[in-house]
Amino acid sequence: MTGSGPGAITPDGCAVEVYSLLPAMGEPEIIHAAVAPGAAVLDLGCGVGRIAHPLIALGHPVLAVDESPQMLARVRDAETVLSGIAQLRLGRRFGGVLLASHLVNTPEPGERRALLATGAAHLADDGVLVAEWHPPEWFDTVRSGGGGMAGPVHAALAGVRRDGDLLRATAVYVAGDQRWEQPFVARRLTVADLDGELARVGLRFDAWCSPDHSWLTAVPA
Repeated sequence: MTGSGPGAITPDGCAVEVYSLLPAMGEPEIIHAAVAPGAAVLDLGCGVGRIAHPLIALGHPVLAVDESPQMLARVRDAETVLSGIAQLRLGRRFGGVLLASHLVNTPEPGERRALLATGAAHLADDGVLVAEWHPPEWFDTVRSGGGGMAGPVHAALAGVRRDGDLLRATAVYVAGDQRWEQPFVARRLTVADLDGELARVGLRFDAWCSPDHSWLTAVPA
């Protein structure tokens, strides 16, 4: 990520300061409804705790995992582990495992499968993986420009380009006189592709959790 804002940049290019400004946007309620009441949640790629903090308030113990110590330093009231997702092996299983931030659309197949495998390895037999992805329709409709407010931050996309199943763009965040730009690449997956990726790690699709099908649950096969 590049920008005029101060603060640390994580290994995957996220500005800690901008993520500290972004509020939860209904995600905790989706996760709370998907997992059992009071279930412990493993938050993979937790960032600053934007979702973890409301989940804790909803009664869920959270173990928060991130590869950025600067992100983890802002997480409150949760057990934290400094680690990349793919490398994580806690020897523990959880009633809920969270894989947010559209990590399912990671372009490289091996990396994507490693992320899903970590989720599956930490899921209790009666647990639920809650994942966020870009559904196929998003790739057809997304455009540069527009955007909207997320708390005090205006978020928009710029430079949207399509190359087969890959979409490249830059997320632009503006708060006051600060501006951050974060390039990203996402791979389009069909629902059949998603089913196949889940099956590879011993999971099966369970249900859609949002009307736009951007949130889903999976359970042990």
